[in-house]
Amino acid sequence: MSKTKLFRNTAIAMVVAGPLTTAMATNGYFSHGYGMKAKGMGGAAVAMTDSAFAGANNPAAAAFAGNRLELGLDVFMPKRGFSRTGSGGFGAGSIDVAQDSDSNTFYVPEFGYNRAVSDTIGVGLAVYGNGGLNTEYSGGKVNCGAGAGTANALCGSGKLGVDMMQLVVAPTFAYKLNPSHSLGVSPLLVHQQFKADGLQAFDNAAGFPAMTSAKGSVTNNGYDSSNGFGVRLGYLGKLSNTLNVGASYSPKISMSKFDKYKGLFADGGNFDIPENYSAGLSFQATPAVLVAFDYSFIKYSGVPSVGNPSTNTGLLGTANGKGFGWSDINVYKLGIEWQQSGNLTMRAGVNVGDNPVKSRDVTFNIIAPGVITTHYTLGGTYALSKQSEVTLAYMYAPENSVSGSSMFNGIQAGSGGTETIKMSQQSLGIQFGWKY
Repeated sequence: MSKTKLFRNTAIAMVVAGPLTTAMATNGYFSHGYGMKAKGMGGAAVAMTDSAFAGANNPAAAAFAGNRLELGLDVFMPKRGFSRTGSGGFGAGSIDVAQDSDSNTFYVPEFGYNRAVSDTIGVGLAVYGNGGLNTEYSGGKVNCGAGAGTANALCGSGKLGVDMMQLVVAPTFAYKLNPSHSLGVSPLLVHQQFKADGLQAFDNAAGFPAMTSAKGSVTNNGYDSSNGFGVRLGYLGKLSNTLNVGASYSPKISMSKFDKYKGLFADGGNFDIPENYSAGLSFQATPAVLVAFDYSFIKYSGVPSVGNPSTNTGLLGTANGKGFGWSDINVYKLGIEWQQSGNLTMRAGVNVGDNPVKSRDVTFNIIAPGVITTHYTLGGTYALSKQSEVTLAYMYAPENSVSGSSMFNGIQAGSGGTETIKMSQQSLGIQFGWKY
């Protein structure tokens, strides 16, 4: 492939990905997998070398992946909702409500390129959505003291929800120390977009306690953007003809601040990318069957805007201000690949992770219900020719929920009752690949 074509395809992928990569709440808000082959195997990919997404999974794999180009699109279909029961309201009767979020279909593109420069050096480029959150609840549902049907479920005005996305561009360099072991590095260029609507009750509104250190910078300010630069490091070892092992690590990425939302996120609008690492193995159990297993850890607690408990006494926007209260999570990914014929490869997998959301933080997470714990996946690749292939991947995540006492109970005893947030997901993706 010529450099001109590579740059053209990369530019197209980035332009398309920018406005569409959103709503990817799976392992917290990280995707359950990167690249359609990995998505068909529950996300297990750290010790795999059959895709062009080394920059997202394990940079060291680029030394073994060969010459390939992959372009895919995932149709992501989450269902998000919440309910409030047993509430006493604010002197105006119950504020009980049950709602499902609108906008349940999203399109998530991905792009991967890999090239063997020599027998020992591989380079690549991946463009992908690292994660995101989206909710959109209609307003005019409850009476928070200004009249029936005048407020949204969190006592703000108009629609309620957030839209957050993270786009990553990951050039990759990998070097074989010897024929069986490689090291790799991927600089990570990250772009974020965020907006929030309907959170006026948290913006030092009349009748509510002071909640923010920066009034006017909490809600309804349109989209704001943030940029940052990080790195992912990787190792891959072929211990035998049948066993590969791998590991990757990305330290916390410091992002520029969301100035328009400095009164919402801790430390004046900070929303960094949490530290994360993975280790895995792949085992060729028979000539036709391969088994892969990954373990991943995501340190959400290291990002104050995400990890600070909503029970903190500090004002929103301060270093110790209220946050979403997300815990660190462990994620376990198991995948099986079956070479059914010379042209057809079938895949299946399961991805099980911790739920980062605690019951104490249920109110804050009405707009960010990242409570999914289990994903089941299926996939397959069909070789159209020696140089081209098409890959499909399907994911189903059954509904999970978290219930807890409403934050409104702390404002006025009995006013908020009990709240429950819930989410389920499906996705169906297609990817075209070319070897050269």
